[in-house]
Amino acid sequence: MSAVPVRHHRELIVWQRSMELLIATYALARLLPREELFGLTSQMRRAAASVPSNIAEGHARFHRGDFIHHLSMARGSLAELETLLDASESLRYFGADEVTRARGLADEVRRMLGSMIMRLKAKRAPRKSG
Repeated sequence: MSAVPVRHHRELIVWQRSMELLIATYALARLLPREELFGLTSQMRRAAASVPSNIAEGHARFHRGDFIHHLSMARGSLAELETLLDASESLRYFGADEVTRARGLADEVRRMLGSMIMRLKAKRAPRKSG
């Protein structure tokens, strides 16, 4: 039984979860003080939007290496977002309970991206003849 190919990035569970993370991040960003509009608010939104955007862009590329590269960029944006969540919490803009959903989604997306990258790299690796 062969797997059905994913034809559109919207079918990727990792893209769907990263969109949920984007929505959760925007909700958190609305809680930040007005003076953070061009600081943390803007950076959090940009980093959150970058995750599903890179997944979608990579999926649309013709080469597996391009997809891996964009998944790696999505992981970098995810790490940036997690750092910004940590900073916002450290600055007491919101408490741990307010970021629980975003942190859970970020953790899930990070694991999924890592797994996808490893699977794609394994498919790309040349086979040794023996």
